[in-house]
Amino acid sequence: MKNTDPIQIAYKSLQQGKSLAGLLHKGVSTKLMELLAPDSIPETSEIGKEMLMELKRSMDELEKEDWKDAEEGLYPKRHLFKAPWIEWLKKYPLIWLDMPSTWERRKSQKIDDIPKKIKKENYPQYYLQNFHHQTDGYLSDHSAEIYDIQVEILFNGTADSMRRRILSPLKRGLDKFEGRCLSSMKILDVATGTGRTLEQIRSAFPSIELFGLDLSSSYLKQANKYLNTSSGELVQFIKGNAECMPFSSRSFQGLTCVFLFHELPKTARQKVINECFRLLEPGGVFVIADSIQFNDSPQFAPVMDNFRKFFHEPYYLDYVKDNIDKRLEDAGFIHIKAKSHFMTRVWSAYKPKY
Repeated sequence: MKNTDPIQIAYKSLQQGKSLAGLLHKGVSTKLMELLAPDSIPETSEIGKEMLMELKRSMDELEKEDWKDAEEGLYPKRHLFKAPWIEWLKKYPLIWLDMPSTWERRKSQKIDDIPKKIKKENYPQYYLQNFHHQTDGYLSDHSAEIYDIQVEILFNGTADSMRRRILSPLKRGLDKFEGRCLSSMKILDVATGTGRTLEQIRSAFPSIELFGLDLSSSYLKQANKYLNTSSGELVQFIKGNAECMPFSSRSFQGLTCVFLFHELPKTARQKVINECFRLLEPGGVFVIADSIQFNDSPQFAPVMDNFRKFFHEPYYLDYVKDNIDKRLEDAGFIHIKAKSHFMTRVWSAYKPKY
């Protein structure tokens, strides 16, 4: 039966438009790089027609699940369309202006080109580099201003849809606190970046007290701008290292962590998981969203390998081979579940009740 829901039609049109825009941008920028900076192009695996079809099928499944969750009331349908479009459009030229320095950085493999004013002693060594070859790494206002639109382009307009996959397991976890008022609960988003994940969480749980932690002052300023200059409960932002967070044990009923683990060395990855276990109240839920891995998505191995080669992601190869389930178990978590959605895998795990 042909769909006639105007909101769903609008949503599908929006997703198709974002996908086409992302593909167009990447196609034009690649051609430009081939013309102006051919030495900066790494050797990558060819993506054949069959894999492209499989990627399209996976994107379609993500879109269906995103719409289904909205239709069932997990988050408002209007949130499917929520993004600072006008601001992103204004910032889009900055991405093009930034490309020559990115090409040069990739060509020369200059990975520690960060602002001189940064006090390096305030950050772990692995953080002081240009992830994705982006200007200033995560350590400037310029980087924070264009990050969200860069991610939308990278994932062909599916970044928010993938982030929203954390909401269903998060709700299941919070529902286990029977008899507890939502307004008495707390959720911490670890490595919150510009706050896009927290915005998704607030749409689903508007009365819950929200916190966001990140190492970058610039990204926290951007998050504060997005979330605390509009209607809704105040979100509390704290600068800190996820390996040793400035909160008391058992402080939160829910923790989330999105797109962090692939940018951590393995020892730091385990420390963050251990720290999240400490911060959860017994019975609390921890939800992780990050890149798919070789074991769960072997059909996309060439895509993962190309991502590692094209962007500066020094810990990605270790991550895609890592056993996150085992790391969660080693920290003490139970009832571990995982599911992949397009390019993102989502884990949920619980702290045992004592």
